[in-house]
Amino acid sequence: MENVVVLSGAGISAESGIKTFRDDNGLWEGHDVMEVASPQGWENNQELVLDFYNKRRRQLKTVQPNAAHEALVKLEEKYHVDIITQNVDDLHERAGSSQVTHLHGELFKVRSTFDEDLILDWKDDLNLGDFCEHNSQLRPHVVWFGEQVPMLEIAVSIVEKADLLIIVGTSMQVYPAARLMHYAPEHTPVYFIDPNPSINSSDKIEVIAEKASVGLVELVDRLLANN
Repeated sequence: MENVVVLSGAGISAESGIKTFRDDNGLWEGHDVMEVASPQGWENNQELVLDFYNKRRRQLKTVQPNAAHEALVKLEEKYHVDIITQNVDDLHERAGSSQVTHLHGELFKVRSTFDEDLILDWKDDLNLGDFCEHNSQLRPHVVWFGEQVPMLEIAVSIVEKADLLIIVGTSMQVYPAARLMHYAPEHTPVYFIDPNPSINSSDKIEVIAEKASVGLVELVDRLLANN
């Protein structure tokens, strides 16, 4: 069974109604991103950061996986599918995908500020005074700007075994995630699905200039028919 590795980003979730990370002016709900997604922002105003992610968590409960998420589940009928996502939502899992690696953390999890390996499932609001067993404040289990990406090495090892690589919903301009595609074996075909692609088709890369729910469904149908 061939290994298909999928690199997914905000574009696949946007079609479900999840807000993408920044507006055109670089702000999200009026906040500079560093106020709500950096260790410095957390140090300056924990209440603001918690409120920001509480709103994200509440919104995530109101949306559902879309046709693009469901297409990747269908692909598992004939392929071994590993999804490496930059998204912090759980829409891949809710759709039914069995192998999902979250590069940037998960919105429905929190972790201890005393022990970063102490991670808890958390579906409701997280407030000041919500402590771990070590009597330390819990924080969102999200990788902020300036923090290490702990799942990166695992993601690299997955990409290195790819027989096919699909990039969807991400421009692959954000590092370190953008480096991942370069770890695929030399002759691995790459499919890049984006309505406004930042790269051109080549011998190795096929660009599908469609939104995720159209381009991914089309590609999956083709791959299943050819296998």
